[in-house]
Amino acid sequence: MSLFDKRLSEIHSALRAKELSVTDLVQASIASIKEHDDKIKSVLHVDEEGALAHARQLDERLVKENEELGLLFGMPAGLKDNLITKDIRTTCASKFLANYDPVHDGTASKKVKEADAVIVAKLNMDEFAMGGSNENSGFFPAKNPWNTDYVPGGSSGGSAAAMAARHFYFTLGSDTGGSIRQPAAFCGVVGLKPTYGRVSRFGLVAFASSLDQIGPVTKNVEDAAYVLQAIAGHDEFDSTSANVEVPNYLSALTGDVKGLRIGVPKELIGEGIDTEVREAVLAALKQLESLGATWSEVSMPHTEYAVPAYYLLSSSEASSNLARFDGVRYGVRADNASNLIELYKESRSQGFGPEVKRRIMLGTYALSSGYYDAYYKKAQQVRTLIIQDFTNIFADFDVILHPTTPSTAFKIGENANDPVKMYLEDICTVPVNLAGLPAISVPCGFSQNGLPIGLQIVGRAFDESTVLRVAHAYEQAAGYSQRKPEWVRG
Repeated sequence: MSLFDKRLSEIHSALRAKELSVTDLVQASIASIKEHDDKIKSVLHVDEEGALAHARQLDERLVKENEELGLLFGMPAGLKDNLITKDIRTTCASKFLANYDPVHDGTASKKVKEADAVIVAKLNMDEFAMGGSNENSGFFPAKNPWNTDYVPGGSSGGSAAAMAARHFYFTLGSDTGGSIRQPAAFCGVVGLKPTYGRVSRFGLVAFASSLDQIGPVTKNVEDAAYVLQAIAGHDEFDSTSANVEVPNYLSALTGDVKGLRIGVPKELIGEGIDTEVREAVLAALKQLESLGATWSEVSMPHTEYAVPAYYLLSSSEASSNLARFDGVRYGVRADNASNLIELYKESRSQGFGPEVKRRIMLGTYALSSGYYDAYYKKAQQVRTLIIQDFTNIFADFDVILHPTTPSTAFKIGENANDPVKMYLEDICTVPVNLAGLPAISVPCGFSQNGLPIGLQIVGRAFDESTVLRVAHAYEQAAGYSQRKPEWVRG
């Protein structure tokens, strides 16, 4: 077992016992990136000098007696490249921000540092978080560590691929319509989307402000609980941050699910779900039954409308949020413009990639005069109906369980020319974002061609504790989280 296979708590014990140093960990992280990341392209920027300097500072604290250490002390981390980090380039994987160096930390980045983790690198993603395969990166696509002919998922594809490759102890991603959970499922790692408002969005470059949420990607559920503990909480800089108590998530990992009531939506376990995925999820249900839980089939009747509603709402918000990228204040500026309007046009044409342009145009159309009621307003009404579907189920059940994705990872380029097919890959994840609920994806098996399958567990608003408890109990019984790509071994 290598260093990076150990649980976060085990590494903390080794650090306190002086069996290794933070510098050892950070050097191992950097070495892993240099040796292996050419295969998967999960990393965009490495802050080698800054990370090693921070590691030395932490090592100085480690030798002091009775020094209080942060919850994530010494852990090398990678952050999705739409999370603002002071003095570390933040590009959103877009040529528009290819030279952008922030002058402050976002709240999540700041909390990671305050918990004494070391930010080693910024990670690949779909440009401005718009995509489900990481093929829309403005620089180069990331690849799936289990088979580099396949996508790692997106938009947090770099965050998931880097964890599967064991470059870091944890990574952070953002989830607008499944962008943490879907790549976690494709890459065989754990991805947690907290309740909307549980983690501050201040310093997250906005895609769709009513849907975006930051969360951890880890190799096991226990580590996810540690990271969520560190980054959760109210933030006065984010008007959508919820001022609710943050419980002790680690205390929820009891392994006890006796009497737990699980609802399984028939719309997300039947037609449209690959046979191998369905069988893996049903096997997971049997595993949870053996631990004392019960499950029943339920209905979410408005699921079929979730994807079109999501893409109308998210694209509408994106068209507004991305209006700030105009070539005047920061980012790419066209040098061949003869007037201000042409400057806007040329800068945006040169800076944005095809998928970003597609969503801006779709959102602008949906918000335009004469179409607002027919599209944007109608999508908001559908959103309300989907929220009601969840409310009805949670009146009788503790969690909802179903596949994270309708299939395993697809080949690079397979869906590139069919945006509708690509969007439909989000059918299992977008309802959760529309309702603002917490959900986690954990590995629950592998397909015949060796690709991971993800199990999604959805909870009530701000009840991440139950979600983590169920995920941890299943993980301990099933053991899939211990598996990793063969080339990573050793």
